[in-house]
Amino acid sequence: MKISLDWLRTLIAADQPAVEIGQLLTGSGLEVEGIEELESVPGGLRGLVLGTVLTREKHPDADKLSLTTVDVGDATPRQIVCGAPNVAAGQRVVVALEGAMLYPTGGEPFKIKKSKIRGAASEGMICAEDEIGLGQSHDGILVLDTDLPNGTPAADYFGLGSDSVFEIGLTPNRADAASHYGVARELRALLRQPCHLPDISGFHAPTEAAQNIRVTLEDAEAAPRYAGLLLNNVRVGPSPEWLQRRLRSIGLAPINNVVDVTNFVLHELGQPLHAFDADQIAGHHIRVKRAAAGEKVTTLDGVERTLRAEDLVVADAAGTPMALAGVFGGKTSGVSEATTRVFLESAYFLPAAVRKTSQTHQLKTDASFRFERGTDPNMVLVALKRAALLLQEVAGATVAAPLVDEYPAPVGHTAVRLRLARVEKLVGQFIAPERIRQILTDLDILISEEISMNSGQAPEAAIHNSTEWMLSVPPHKVDVTREADVIEEILRIYGYNHVALRPHNSATFLARFPNPDPEIIRQNTARLLSGQGFSEIITNSITNSQYFEQVDQPDETLVHLLNFNSAELNVLRPSLLPSGLEVVRHNVNRRQRDLKLYEFGKTYRQLPTGAFEEQNQLVIYLTGNAVPETWQQKSDKSSFHQLAGAVQQVLASLGFPAPTSQPVQHPYLAGGLTLLAQNQPVARLGAVAGALLKRLDVSQPVWYAELDWDWLMRKYKNALVARELPKFPEVRRDLSLVVDQTVTFDQLQQIARRTEKKLLQQVNVFDVYEGPNLGDGKKSYSVSFQLQDPAQTLTDQAIDAVMNRLIQQFEQQAGAVIRR
Repeated sequence: MKISLDWLRTLIAADQPAVEIGQLLTGSGLEVEGIEELESVPGGLRGLVLGTVLTREKHPDADKLSLTTVDVGDATPRQIVCGAPNVAAGQRVVVALEGAMLYPTGGEPFKIKKSKIRGAASEGMICAEDEIGLGQSHDGILVLDTDLPNGTPAADYFGLGSDSVFEIGLTPNRADAASHYGVARELRALLRQPCHLPDISGFHAPTEAAQNIRVTLEDAEAAPRYAGLLLNNVRVGPSPEWLQRRLRSIGLAPINNVVDVTNFVLHELGQPLHAFDADQIAGHHIRVKRAAAGEKVTTLDGVERTLRAEDLVVADAAGTPMALAGVFGGKTSGVSEATTRVFLESAYFLPAAVRKTSQTHQLKTDASFRFERGTDPNMVLVALKRAALLLQEVAGATVAAPLVDEYPAPVGHTAVRLRLARVEKLVGQFIAPERIRQILTDLDILISEEISMNSGQAPEAAIHNSTEWMLSVPPHKVDVTREADVIEEILRIYGYNHVALRPHNSATFLARFPNPDPEIIRQNTARLLSGQGFSEIITNSITNSQYFEQVDQPDETLVHLLNFNSAELNVLRPSLLPSGLEVVRHNVNRRQRDLKLYEFGKTYRQLPTGAFEEQNQLVIYLTGNAVPETWQQKSDKSSFHQLAGAVQQVLASLGFPAPTSQPVQHPYLAGGLTLLAQNQPVARLGAVAGALLKRLDVSQPVWYAELDWDWLMRKYKNALVARELPKFPEVRRDLSLVVDQTVTFDQLQQIARRTEKKLLQQVNVFDVYEGPNLGDGKKSYSVSFQLQDPAQTLTDQAIDAVMNRLIQQFEQQAGAVIRR
């Protein structure tokens, strides 16, 4: 949301610099994401002043040049060479001084320097309007009619000033601040300065008329209030410069004076308006109702839309929809150049009704943005009168009929109980009751009743702790409905920075907590992966259902969103892989091809019972080269074994060493392993299926692993066990085993560990060979075994005994043949 400081200052006296105001707003919850400086003309006429031509003589060496002396407010007049034919003594002119940067209309900027022109010194430039970006004329210099003193900045004469525009990241709960007046109300509490609504005292409407537009609320629950005003003699055309400038300052393009006024009032007061061509309202009757399923309406963007029975529409006497209420107007009833009579709509629609229509038809407008979050029903008539006065000014409109206001059940204030003791408890420190009262008053929250549970003479703190206030919260504070909400409002204005930190907010301990903290375990795991060169990513939990089409992911298990902003973000993710591949694609497309990523996140699915299930996972991605290419080594592609090594290190750090494995069964993986701990599948890893990579437009192979983080946390064991360093040397022995191709190294490793549990420290495969001399369906593993006894040096007899037992079990359990 963009807020113009110059516009804001028409509603509140805020003389502080833009940066200071931005800091105040950010501190109160209206985060200012950026401040843009705008200028009416490029350069803002900096370095240009008013002057008087004292003398004018013909240049001795050029027929078309003149030598002039010009008073620009300095002690000594300046000599300036001028080529304009209309320059003359006594003229008031615009002078560009040395160092000024000029931005001519349709030309390149240039800087004024002290120079010599045909041998004559020139200390500036007398300007034409096109030379300073004020117009197109180059017939001669600008000749002014003014009594301002010489040396006055030209920007002051032309009324040009710079403007600061705040880019505010408005959170969904702050609908009350979705306008310039809403921000002004916020500053009123922060600066203790009064703010005011635009003056509408000049509005007058006739008490009766020969013809008016009748309004019927057929769904008063979805449209609690609907007001309108009939205007005649409207001349549709371009808006005046001041109105166009206001709209451009916040990024809106002017359209015509009628539409521009409605947009201006929306951004000034936060109340959406819509202008109908009154002659296109059949039967001079407006019906606010639900649409009939299958009805059609062509909106202002020229798109024909099919309506649902849930859509709230503004229809004519025959029930034909003319607009999607609170979202978008219809093309047939919109204002055009031929319009002379306008019916101006100002309404309060139920947020849920507007949100459903907006989501269904994928229409996001400035009006729906505000209606969806909740507008102020008390602003309806104020905005309508403000717009009518502006249309009288810029379009020559006249009020033709009494104001229509259908409001069968007025929206009241919200009653909230506030306990001062609760304020102190939640804020963390005492705030004086008078300061709280002042903040509430500045926020338009009234104290309707004060209740004190303490009688007689009591200390101030006791009175404070036993005092309750009944508050009346105005409807524009749509997010303030509970005591905690009121306390949040108090704290926002009081200032989070004013809440002091206390010494007891920190603590130390000596003993280890019996139950490990999952967040600390997660941080330690993140450090482990980051230390190996992995980067953590965070992706959106909402994703595209199309990613899971043609995959073993039944649609009935997907968790669909009822109100989604985009068709591409319509389900909660059942897997973290597609959103992670989006990150890979984004980086690869920008030539960042070597990636090592990990993410902690949740997946979601719907159970057959209709209940929903969440699961925490840790996922890891590898793609591109494992190490960068250097003169010492070539770059090697990332491999499955590097991924498996990272996964096994994570499992070991959590107390799960040496997991067993089996072939993976995963809809997104083309092959890989499932790792088991305590006979429970805890990790699945392998190569991402090519079909999924193609669907997400990822142009290179990706290795992927996902770990069941919830199970790992339930079974976590503190793996930090201290033991004495061994005093006796280890021994290595190697075996070359010829086995069937179906036998995995993991099977051989498990056989070895079952056979020798005391002396065997490590099993490693250092070579795998397949060739015709081994026979069909055979392969050879070269395996090393590290043996060590912590109590004594191993003898040859003990080593040979262990190796013989291993050979015997490999032959019996795996059908191995020992190559000697």
